[in-house]
Amino acid sequence: MTSPQQWKSPHKGKAGLVRIWRALFYSLAGLTSAFRHESAFRQELVLATVLIAVAVVLPASIVQLVLLINSVLLVLIVELLNSAVEATVDRISFDDHALAKQAKDIGSAAVFVSLVCCVVTWGLVLYDIFG
Repeated sequence: MTSPQQWKSPHKGKAGLVRIWRALFYSLAGLTSAFRHESAFRQELVLATVLIAVAVVLPASIVQLVLLINSVLLVLIVELLNSAVEATVDRISFDDHALAKQAKDIGSAAVFVSLVCCVVTWGLVLYDIFG
């Protein structure tokens, strides 16, 4: 019988500032990888840059500004997670499999829902400002 200690990754174990420092570089590597290899992430990043710039110049309250920016960032976060799911599925096998398709479709649906959330948030805030 294996103990829970044996299930831990051999890469774990650092603590404190060393862990935070390493996590920063892992995160930057992940962002770089997503930018290089994921066209959807690049497209959403361009859109995010434009929308955040627009949000900053709108006559919005601080709460409205936070809602606008966070709804855009949510799309990027979900796209990163979807890309991670797709990479994991592809790492396991390139063969067609119902569960692989299901995992990828659900990840895609999550991106779609985050985009809908972004559009609704922007629509409501813009209506509140200009309507």
